[in-house]
Amino acid sequence: MERVALTPDLAMSRNSMFADADGGPGAALPSFDATTLRGAFGRFATGLTVVTAASEDGPVGITANSFSSVSLDPPLVLWSIARSSRRFDAFAGARFQAIHILGAGQIDLSRRFFRDGRDFAGLDTEPGLGGVPLIKGALALLECEIVSRMDCGDHLVLIGHVRAMETSDGEPLVFAAGRYGTLAAFAS
Repeated sequence: MERVALTPDLAMSRNSMFADADGGPGAALPSFDATTLRGAFGRFATGLTVVTAASEDGPVGITANSFSSVSLDPPLVLWSIARSSRRFDAFAGARFQAIHILGAGQIDLSRRFFRDGRDFAGLDTEPGLGGVPLIKGALALLECEIVSRMDCGDHLVLIGHVRAMETSDGEPLVFAAGRYGTLAAFAS
């Protein structure tokens, strides 16, 4: 295991949720090389989603692996979007969003919305809550009303109350260390 030395960045703000976790108020937080940190985060295998919304400029979608369940009662989920994303404004302001949990056969759909958030051509869709485009064929589809937005560093965390859902059988699409795969592929 490679260890990375931490260097204190005295200019970092102490106004964070970790204020007391590392030595109390006023203590310097460690800084990391962004590429090394991204590589460490990439070791965590995730599922993949496509999140969609209706915007003033038409339907918009984005591939996200930052999805997580939060609560069963009430049914809450979250995902986050980078402030640097060209699609940030559309999602940050959308009241309704749909989270499509992708299956093993949907790598092309993941890649499509990673590259271009406006490319719905040829997709089987129907309008959902608030006119949000619902893409058919996902393992799970969660129609959400955004009930909370939280600033977290260079991302905005969106918490959605699940208002409607659909599920189907199949194997999930998995992403780890910059690669697509399935649970079976990563297990071997």
